[in-house]
Amino acid sequence: MADDDETRADDAHEPEAQPLIGGEPENPTLAEVREHSRRKTFGIRAASALVMIAIVAGVYWALGERGLDLIVGAVAALCFLEFIFLVIKATGNIPYRLAGILAGAAYIGLSAVILIDADMQAFYIVLGVVILADTFAYLFGTLIGGPRILPKVSPNKTWAGLLGGMFGGLLAMSPLIFLTWRQGTLDSQSLTVFAIAGPVLAVVAQSGDLFESWLKRKAGVKDSSRLIPGHGGFFDRFDGVIPVSILVGIVVSLSL
Repeated sequence: MADDDETRADDAHEPEAQPLIGGEPENPTLAEVREHSRRKTFGIRAASALVMIAIVAGVYWALGERGLDLIVGAVAALCFLEFIFLVIKATGNIPYRLAGILAGAAYIGLSAVILIDADMQAFYIVLGVVILADTFAYLFGTLIGGPRILPKVSPNKTWAGLLGGMFGGLLAMSPLIFLTWRQGTLDSQSLTVFAIAGPVLAVVAQSGDLFESWLKRKAGVKDSSRLIPGHGGFFDRFDGVIPVSILVGIVVSLSL
């Protein structure tokens, strides 16, 4: 997420670009370069997201829920491979590597099992909250900027972005609130649960993102891989899905 305050401070010390005859600056300013980069990155991210959605929709149309299970398994396997790569890069200590890999297997594997076993409502809650939380965190962080949460771990994560993510999580719950209302079962208790669950799960998703950022910083890499244009790797894309799915699975199990 970009920090507009930093951008404005940088702009104040930059020389004004000299216009050419055609009216375009001879050398773009730092602010213009950043704005171009943000637009380009957002476009690539959006295109990649649409492609992934199209693939999932096509597999679901062809194979039904079995297709979704295959996708979850494949994504989990790729995330685990990238996790192994990060752990190996992060430390040369063999016992630490083994412990980290085993912990990652349990972390990612449990998430995959929960998603495969989840009903469509729980599956939607996980993906809906993570996607909208990530989208609004990016928008709020880019447009508002401001103080960073953990600058030494993830310099681009801001408190404004976190609030945007919480708003996105609440927004993800709105279809469930509407359906519950249409069924005539919406009361103050269920409304309160929905209103709290969305933002809380969004914070959990951000925590998963921060954990991966910490691991990448320890490994000295920017992305877990380059398999998804604009997003990096599969672990970069699904780092928030893993802890959210685990929490949703625990809550569902306790409510049975």
